[in-house]
This record gives sequence, structure tokens and C-alpha cells, in this order.
Amino acid sequence: MNRSDIGIIGMGVMGQNLALNIEGKGFSVSVYNRTATKTKEFVQKRARGKNIVSTYSLKEFIFSLKKPRRILLMVKAGETVDEFLQKLVPFLEDKDIVIDGGNSHFKDTERRNEWMKKKGFFYLGTGISGGEYGALYGPCIMPGGDIQAYRQVEEIFTSACAHTKEGPCCTYLGPRSAGHFVKMVHNGIEYALMQILAETYHLMKNGLSMNPEEIQRVLQQWNQGELNSYLLEITVDILKRKDPITRESLIDFVLDKAKQKGTGKWTSQIALDLGVPVPTITEAVNARIISSFKQDRVNLSTKLKGPEVKRNFARESFLSDLEKSCYICLLLSYTQGMHLLKVASEEFGYNFNLGEITRIWKGGCIIRARVLDLIGDIYAKYENLPNLLFSSEFVNIFNQQISALRQILIQARAWGIPTPAMSACLNYYDSYRTEALPANLIQAQRDYFGAHMYERVDKEGVFHTRWQKID
Repeated sequence: MNRSDIGIIGMGVMGQNLALNIEGKGFSVSVYNRTATKTKEFVQKRARGKNIVSTYSLKEFIFSLKKPRRILLMVKAGETVDEFLQKLVPFLEDKDIVIDGGNSHFKDTERRNEWMKKKGFFYLGTGISGGEYGALYGPCIMPGGDIQAYRQVEEIFTSACAHTKEGPCCTYLGPRSAGHFVKMVHNGIEYALMQILAETYHLMKNGLSMNPEEIQRVLQQWNQGELNSYLLEITVDILKRKDPITRESLIDFVLDKAKQKGTGKWTSQIALDLGVPVPTITEAVNARIISSFKQDRVNLSTKLKGPEVKRNFARESFLSDLEKSCYICLLLSYTQGMHLLKVASEEFGYNFNLGEITRIWKGGCIIRARVLDLIGDIYAKYENLPNLLFSSEFVNIFNQQISALRQILIQARAWGIPTPAMSACLNYYDSYRTEALPANLIQAQRDYFGAHMYERVDKEGVFHTRWQKID
């Protein structure tokens, strides 16, 4: 019996597309799904005539694979992963490799990695970005775990992933949960970028009274320059689409309630734990939460007053400033994510190569963008850069263009149009460039009511003051 090079569990669209992608690169694939009809339909239709083997029990699935077995889980993150691991373990042998390709929380990956290691098996927590299209034609793959295990799957991963002129969009990221941590931060940046584009659209629509076709033309032009990115590209496509019945812009019929799967929230939570500011990501998460209170917003829109929108200013000048503002906010979103990766690398012993992470994000993934060329060049130029803001490249860009963001946000406030992510970008920038923040008052307040002590600017040590008389 000819055994397969790799097996995939989970025949949702992502699992199916990855199977077709990997098979198309010359590897044989075994597939299994808990619901057998899904497997049967896949092999009879999309996978018909291909080197893809259908299996209908885990025992049959395991037996169909070459040793050491390479098993890719494409199942729902959470309890489902643990359930499959429990079911797989009795059939596994020494040095077999299980790869979790879902959006698992990195702490769950830490736990599973340790559990599998004790049993003599390898576990790779692997982030995969690119959606359904990427899975089929080449995603960005972010693996972490034991380096020996990665070497066993490297050829498959680097063949199936996206490629740029700089190489495959896959690299070994580090031990244990490193891959899933990078994917989590990737998604956090994704939240921020999506919210910035949504706010840009909102300013054009409600501030300038531009229709979807007009907005689309402007964004299409922007996408030819520094703002070129996958997310801007798909935004242009979305704004082009017409409703098949009304023939009006489909975007106007989409309900303004944004959902989420948790990765953005996880990014904010671990950033708080590590003491790293990621305000733009956090505000993007908050914006989705606020959007979910649709009925409250509808009711309050008739009760709470906002300013009257006045448009007696130069539209072209505003759009020019808005383009610069988007670029600045884009850079600041990546800045916050990369800072978090740097601190986490030291805290968790991941030993991240930030330049390599930047490189593999240039193709296949959702946050691929032209600015990653600039960021990659910066990491190649500077060693141990604490924050991208310290690079001369970023200093020059911000010094020349930050005034545009200030003007846009002044106008947004005058219009009463919320810009939580863009405002968070400016607050982040202004906080980092301010030599003396008002935290001295906070320290004095803490010492006043809780005797928490404070440091002084003029002498070493910690001090406590009796701020009030105590009889």
C-alpha cells in the first residue's frame, strides 16, 4: 500500500483547499472528517482524480500515512483540538507530528505541546493566514514548535505557501507556541488596519457625502502608491459590488455589526499582561464591540445631539491629508504589533527574528502590504531596535506627515464622526514623543491614598510623603 505524505483532519473549506494545494505541489494527501459525507463529497467532486486518499475512521487515517506521520488539524480552535488529540494519541507512534493549523490561543498551544512531548510526539502550533483563497493558492504559514519536527514538514510547507521574490512565505519562528503567538499578533494588526480603513470610509461617506463609487475610485488610486495592500485592494472590490436585485451598491445593505473570533482581544490582553501599549488594536476591538449594540445606537441617535456637519472647505486637500493619515496609521499599527513581538520574544524565549516575520508577511497573508518592504529594510539595518519609532526612516516620515493626521482628527471631531483607531494612533505617537507625561501626578495620588511610594527626578531611591495630617 502506498502511504500518503501528509494527512489533513477537517474538511471545511480551509482544509479542502489546503489538501488541493499540497497535492498540487506533488505530495500525496490523506483526508478525514468527523462527518463522513463531507469527505465523500470532497473526494468525489473537487478532489476527483487527484492523489488524495479518503478515510472514514481515525485508525484508517493513521494507517494511511508514511512514518513519521504528519497530521495537520484544520478544526475549530478550542475543545475540538483537545478532543482530536485525545482520539489520535492511542494510534500515534514515537516521533509522529501533529500540526494545529487553526487559530488556537498560544497558551493552549503551550499546554498541548508539553502534553504531547511527554508522550513522545511532536506538536507544531502553526498559524495559517490567507483565507480560503490563500489556502488554495498559497497562504502565509507561521510554524512554531520543535525544530526537528519542522524540518520534517518544511518541504511541504515551503512548497504550498505563497512565494515572493524574497522566498517562501514560511519560516520556522521558534519553540513551543511561537507560531500561534505570531499569528495572534498578525490578527491583532489585521483588526487595527481594518478599523482604520473603515474609519477612512466613514469620513468620506458621512463627512464628504461621497458615494461608494466615488470612494472606490479614490481608494483605487491610493492603492497604486505607498498604501498598496491586500486589505485596501479588497476594500476597492467591495465598494464596486452591486446588489444583484437592486443594482445599488451592496455595501449600503450590509448591517453595521462587526463580529470577531477573539484573536484581536487576545492580542490586547497579552499586551496588557506584558505591559506593551497596543492602543490601536485595542480600540479596533472596542469598535467592534460597540458596533454590536446596534439597537442602542439606533435609539440614542435620535436622543443625543451631535454637531452640524459643515463642508465649506477644500475637498481635495482633505483627501490628500486623509491619504497621509492612513499611511501614518498603517505604520503605527505595525509598530505596535512588532513591539509586542519583541517583548514577547524576550519574555517567552521565542527568539523571534522580526525581519523574517516581516518577510513572510509580504505574501499570502491578510496584512501583506507595501510598507512591509520599508519595515523589513529597517530591521535589516538596525540591530536590537527597541521600537520602529527609533528608526531614522520613521522619524523622517512622521515629522513630515503627522500634521495631516492632526488636521483629519480635528475635522472628525468637528463633524462628530468617531475615529477610535486613528485617534489611538495619534495618542500613541504623542505619548511616545512627550518627554514629561502627567504620570507624576498619578504616582503622587497613589502615594497619597495608598502609600505606594514614588521616585524623584532629582535623587535616587523611593520616597513616601505624608500628604495629609493623621492624628
